[in-house]
Amino acid sequence: MGSLLSACRINVEKKKVEEERHLRANDREYNLSFMYANNAIKTSKYNVFTFLPLNLFEQFQRLANAYFVFLLILQLIPQISSLSWFTTVVPLLLVLSITLAKDLSDDITRHKNDKHVNNRKVEVLINGELKSEKWMNVQVGDIVKLENNEFVTADLLLLSSSEPLNLIYIETAELDGLVTEHVGVNMNLFICEVRCEPPNNRLDKFTGTLTVRGETFALDNERILLRGCTLRNTEWCFGLVVFGGPDTKLMQNSGKSIFKRTSIDHLMNFLVIDKIFNFTSFAFEGNSFITFLPRADGANASLSAFLTFWSYVIILNTVVPISLYVSVEILRLGNSYFIDWDCKMYHVKSNTPAQARTTTLNEELGQIKYIFSDKTGTLTQNIMTFNRCSINGKSYGKSSKKKIDFSWNSLADPKFCFHDHKLVEAVKSGSPEVRAFFRLLALCHTVMAEEKTEELFYQAQSPDEGALVTAARNFGFVFRSRTPETISLVEMGVPTTYELLAVLDFNNVRKRMSVIVRNPEGKLTLYCKGADTIIFERLHPLSSKLMEVTTEHLNLLGASAVEDKLQDGVPQTIEQLAKADIKIWVLTGDKQETAENIGYSCNMLREEMKEIFIVLELLRTACMCQAVICCRVTPLQKAQVVELVKKHKKAVTLAIGDGANDVSMIKTAHIGVGISGQEGMQAVLSSDFSFAQFRYLQRLLLVHGRWSYLRMCKFLRYFFYKNFTFTFVHFWYAFFCGFSAQTVYDEWFITLYNLIYAALPVIGLSLFDQDVNDRWSFQYPQLYAPGQLNQYFSKMAFARILLHSCYSSLILFFVPWAAMCDTVRDDGKDIADYQSFALLAQTCLLIVVSVQLGLDTYYWTAVSQFFLWGSLSVYFAVTFTMYSNGMYLIFTSSFPFIGTARNSLNQPNIWLTIFLTTILCILPVVAKRFLFIQLKPTINDKVRHKARQAKAVPPPAPRKVPRRRISTRRSGYAFSHARGYGDLVTSGRFLRIPVKTRSALFPHTDTPVADSTPQTYRTIYEGAQSP
Repeated sequence: MGSLLSACRINVEKKKVEEERHLRANDREYNLSFMYANNAIKTSKYNVFTFLPLNLFEQFQRLANAYFVFLLILQLIPQISSLSWFTTVVPLLLVLSITLAKDLSDDITRHKNDKHVNNRKVEVLINGELKSEKWMNVQVGDIVKLENNEFVTADLLLLSSSEPLNLIYIETAELDGLVTEHVGVNMNLFICEVRCEPPNNRLDKFTGTLTVRGETFALDNERILLRGCTLRNTEWCFGLVVFGGPDTKLMQNSGKSIFKRTSIDHLMNFLVIDKIFNFTSFAFEGNSFITFLPRADGANASLSAFLTFWSYVIILNTVVPISLYVSVEILRLGNSYFIDWDCKMYHVKSNTPAQARTTTLNEELGQIKYIFSDKTGTLTQNIMTFNRCSINGKSYGKSSKKKIDFSWNSLADPKFCFHDHKLVEAVKSGSPEVRAFFRLLALCHTVMAEEKTEELFYQAQSPDEGALVTAARNFGFVFRSRTPETISLVEMGVPTTYELLAVLDFNNVRKRMSVIVRNPEGKLTLYCKGADTIIFERLHPLSSKLMEVTTEHLNLLGASAVEDKLQDGVPQTIEQLAKADIKIWVLTGDKQETAENIGYSCNMLREEMKEIFIVLELLRTACMCQAVICCRVTPLQKAQVVELVKKHKKAVTLAIGDGANDVSMIKTAHIGVGISGQEGMQAVLSSDFSFAQFRYLQRLLLVHGRWSYLRMCKFLRYFFYKNFTFTFVHFWYAFFCGFSAQTVYDEWFITLYNLIYAALPVIGLSLFDQDVNDRWSFQYPQLYAPGQLNQYFSKMAFARILLHSCYSSLILFFVPWAAMCDTVRDDGKDIADYQSFALLAQTCLLIVVSVQLGLDTYYWTAVSQFFLWGSLSVYFAVTFTMYSNGMYLIFTSSFPFIGTARNSLNQPNIWLTIFLTTILCILPVVAKRFLFIQLKPTINDKVRHKARQAKAVPPPAPRKVPRRRISTRRSGYAFSHARGYGDLVTSGRFLRIPVKTRSALFPHTDTPVADSTPQTYRTIYEGAQSP
């Protein structure tokens, strides 16, 4: 009790707002007085003692579970219940047990992950000695030592490192999609005090002061190492723990994701509550018939009516059985596994399978109307290539198909390709303009060079800058190394060193970068490169004054064209999605011209479209456009655009991106899709679904999404039909039993109907059914449209189910009732008793709903057949067993239907009644479907008819040669990086980016797509093919 109160006291104190953090290095006693959180993390929800009570408490907070507990309480009152308690207890216990097992498994996994992380070892400086400690034992104020490739233990203030100037290089891709370096404070004596900001979730900001021997130094984000990063290319470093465990910025950013629910969930909840209310009202109407039921002398009419009402609440609860919610979760889980197991969405190059990271949104994938996509890394590869250049007014580019042979340059990058041999000849012939152009590319940058195993590697802050330096390298101007004061090149085989005098760094305002260097002859030169719009502005005749100032000391050497290539299959995927009437909006931070060119290359924009115009705050106009591209948008603005469409268009939205700047819109949209690309895993970790290439979005929506929506709607329609029919029979029987709340079926049939007899067949239907296969789904994207219009499950569809159930229940009650009335056996004995009628009614019901399921099934599998015939077999086996003499003798009160099955089911007239009932129930359904297919066929009916006629898969779609766009629009070039590292270069703070490697998830020979065999039914092209 004392420890519990102590824990409570600490929690209460921690709730006080922390305004400033104060700590001393290597002084645990002082730091513990503030009761800062230690470095242990806890993501699990339960422990051994709290699991059962807490989990049950959470489960009973769900309306459905609480409702069934309420019914159970009613069933325990003898004056109310006409059903035994086990009819509710058995299904409720089964549902609770399944959920308990699932939650237990999930929490055990979380416990294992927590234990693995908390038990990691790190060296901590204690009493002047380095001692190995578990992460969870590290305290705020401790000084820890990290070594190369180790994870950062907590949020640390970097004190010193093995590198010159106390630099370290860390990989933060898992945290925010970036790669960066940090600078230490160069403390040789670890005796200091720190005052800083309280724990928060701002990854890009840190403020504080460091006091050493009376001197105070300012601290910023460059000197903080965040938990979740990895130390790279640094032998060792020391850091002071500032924030630990739950106070680290990583954990502060690990808040609960927005709980997303599908539109079908909202509709189903409304319909369920509405039907419960309506069926409950039947009980009130039943009170007026109480005069037909003899009442004991002295019985109060009002009390009897009150008890009868609650009796019918119990009987009619099967309108929404508890098994509905379990079946829905099984269905969603199964469809999620189908996405995970889809080999056609597995990317061999990166060894990345598709992943459904949530199991609650599958059917929403079949209703998408708007897709919001990032550009860089999502539509494009985020790998820049040097394609063209213009030098001294002469253009160089793809003039021939033959690649240039760079074997004359021993330092050339073998992966670099260029096709214009005239450019090489110009370099070799000594053209001063050409050589000056490549000298500029080799000098004006912040790239870092590394030599590994006698190979030269460049680590660039942005892909486009790396592409320019690599181009200069291959044409003979090789950047070899740099110091804070010099840049070393190899110019046409001659080592040359330039003195670096100044760097004017790139930023989002200047959009250009300049360097001032002195060559070996002592000549000073300013080299400048930048975005074309900025340079042209300074050279345009209309800006005469600016032009005069610029050309007074600068000459235009040339222009370069760097291309960020589209991912394989992007144009074809966008074309297919457009045919499915899905609108795609591209949200990018690029300038308008660059985004416009990407729009043309990926088939979003076409030449026949009307002139592009800019839309400002006009949502209605934007939604009417065939294509929308939002330029210069920030991550927050991306989320605001998505929210705007969600709020005003009432349409299902999907956001797809690959970087940390896409997280906000991924979380805002109904469906978030993350692409595991070049910018870390933050987008994937925040997403609902993930894969490696944009082209897989086509299969996710047109196949898995459409099937999931179709299956869920068919499941709900059938489930409500079989349960409404089951319940309506009770209602008709009430008129014959004086609304006494007597049940028309055997209690055990009521218990097992939704658990065993009718459970597996509908699950088999919902997991494996498909109207057409994936090949026809790609061939006819228009099949996707019904999901957007919510045609398969709506209030109107629900009303039709209600009418169908009402008709079926009339047949199922009155035909057996008429057949059993005054009927005798072959031997003259009477069989017109309640038990025989109950057996006949329930047998007719089960056979009718089974035949209805067969009519609803488009795609039969061995599993579906087994579930259907197996369930019918189980019904008859259980019926004959429960109605046997042995069960009656052992449990007399529980099994009163002794001999009913063998006495009734051996009579021909009983089976004739079953056959007649089935025909009368099914005939209107068959007739309606036949007429609608003939007179008003849907798109699904037409495609299924074509598939049956073909009796085979459709032929491969004709390969279209992409039309080359003939346009006067010039290509756009925009720097993709933010503010550069000019300050770091001049101060010696070098930038290094590690090369990430990833072990193979599956051997290439284990998958049918390992050899990149093209899918014949797809309308896109694999990476190894050209369209």
